[in-house]
Amino acid sequence: MKKIGLVGVGMLGNAVGMHLLEAGYRVTAWNRTRKKTDAIKKNGAVIVETPRQVAENSEMVITVVKDANALKRVSFYKDGIIFGKHDGLIVCDMSTINPLESEIIFENFARDGISMLDTPVMGGPNVAVTGDLVMMAAGNQEVFDSCCDVLNTIAKQVFFLGKNGTAHAMKLAMNLQITMLALSLSEGITLARGANINPKIFLEILNSTYFKTGMSENKAFNMIQDRFDATFTLANLNKDIKTISETSKSFGLNLPMIEKAKEVYNNAVLEGFGDLDYTGILAYIKKINERD
Repeated sequence: MKKIGLVGVGMLGNAVGMHLLEAGYRVTAWNRTRKKTDAIKKNGAVIVETPRQVAENSEMVITVVKDANALKRVSFYKDGIIFGKHDGLIVCDMSTINPLESEIIFENFARDGISMLDTPVMGGPNVAVTGDLVMMAAGNQEVFDSCCDVLNTIAKQVFFLGKNGTAHAMKLAMNLQITMLALSLSEGITLARGANINPKIFLEILNSTYFKTGMSENKAFNMIQDRFDATFTLANLNKDIKTISETSKSFGLNLPMIEKAKEVYNNAVLEGFGDLDYTGILAYIKKINERD
């Protein structure tokens, strides 16, 4: 499998495409905003006018789009992926979507004879470009096995979880961790500052304990310098938090903290912090404390 399609060339999609090109794959790409394809075009990708053309020229199509509605549009609407179907076509969805929606989308693809895998990932563009993502995959085992070479090129670890929907459910569970860790760090930093303690000391002590995280080690020192260059925007995490909330309710679950977090992150977006990195939730908390 050497011909890979890419539908959605945002920060993550661009990085995945760059790495696939470097690894020797032929990449055909489409993005709603064509300018975002400039970098991968410069590095050898073929840019086409529609998702249909991506499918026509690919053995595997990777979708990296905003949400389930966007995935349906690029898949089933005019000039969508299904109109470029051919024998052996596989769609791998790397978006973050409701697992119940993913099951419906899988069934719609299956009716057109197209195989689909869930393949959401953990890690931002900075690790995608080197192939060091962690991937959660779900779907038909034989289809998954046929894709392993490509998936193992994209990610340093690939966890196969079973039937369609389960990988997207796991992705939401992982993004719930990101949500809470960013809030916890931000409030810890804010409390230290309120006590006239240098937040750098707070982080040094935290990172000397069992409770340290990759976020506290790798992002938090930028946070205390008000550096929030986006690898995953606060607005996108806010969108995912809403999906976590909807999904948990559809499973009959009560997750009280995600409901609180949903209110905080949504307010941060409304206050204009959406384009920052998700760790920019600290900037929002700083602002509301200054206002109070």
